[in-house]
Parts: sequence; structure tokens; C-alpha cells
Amino acid sequence: MKTLTPSPSDIQRAWYVIDATGLPLGRLSTKVASILCGKNKPYYVRNIDTGDFVVVINAEKVRVTGLKSLQKIYKTFSGYPSGLKEIPYQKMLEKHPTQIIEHAVRGMMPKTVLGDAMFKKLKVYAGSEHPHAAQKPVELKLKEN
Repeated sequence: MKTLTPSPSDIQRAWYVIDATGLPLGRLSTKVASILCGKNKPYYVRNIDTGDFVVVINAEKVRVTGLKSLQKIYKTFSGYPSGLKEIPYQKMLEKHPTQIIEHAVRGMMPKTVLGDAMFKKLKVYAGSEHPHAAQKPVELKLKEN
């Protein structure tokens, strides 16, 4: 029996819409990362991008557990001396709520060119409006804890 390896022409991409209202950040981002990588499909291969498109709406309503809302800090470094910026979670939620989910999902993706291609299929929106209704996305319900 031969192993089936899909070619790029065999891959059929779907669109998923996930509502982040009240969902824990970690559980949401693991599910999104597995869909982007294509691990939810029976013909998943590590060396080919078999993933689907994911649209996350209501990013501003995502939930973190414990004291993360007070203690979590996002750090960026420009490469220059004293170029470290630290942004607390609350300020990031006010200014750029979409980057919270993007940062969490990006950390779970492969750190390669293929991982960059997979990550480009993620669309995150702060509110409930998004311009991807024409693709007939599948509503994916994740359960809250």
C-alpha cells in the first residue's frame, strides 16, 4: 500500500470564522494554529502547506486567565542599544487587540518560510465585521470554559 502525498493542486482550502468572544487566548490560538497548518485534515503533510484560511472576529473580547491581564508584557527589541519596548497586556488590548491573537498564533507556527506562508492565511479583526463574507466561511464554534 502506498502513502498518499498530496500535490499543491490537490489541496482544497476552506474558510473558517471563529468568534473569540469569551474564549481563552491559549485554547483559541492552538486551535487556529492547527487549522492554519492543516493538521485537521486527513492528508496533512509537514512539507506542504495544506492549511485553511481562518478569520478571527471580536479579538477585543478574548479572555486570559489568572493574573495574565495584569502581569503579561509584550516585548519588542529594535536591535539598537536601549531599543527594548515593553507593552503591558492591558495597553495592547486597548490599542492593538488584533496583535494579541496574532502574536499567540505566530508563536505556535513553524519558524520557516512555510510557516510564514501558513501565517498569511490568518485574518484577525477587532470587531464583528469582516470583508470575507464572499468566501462563504464555515462558522466554527469553540466551547468556553
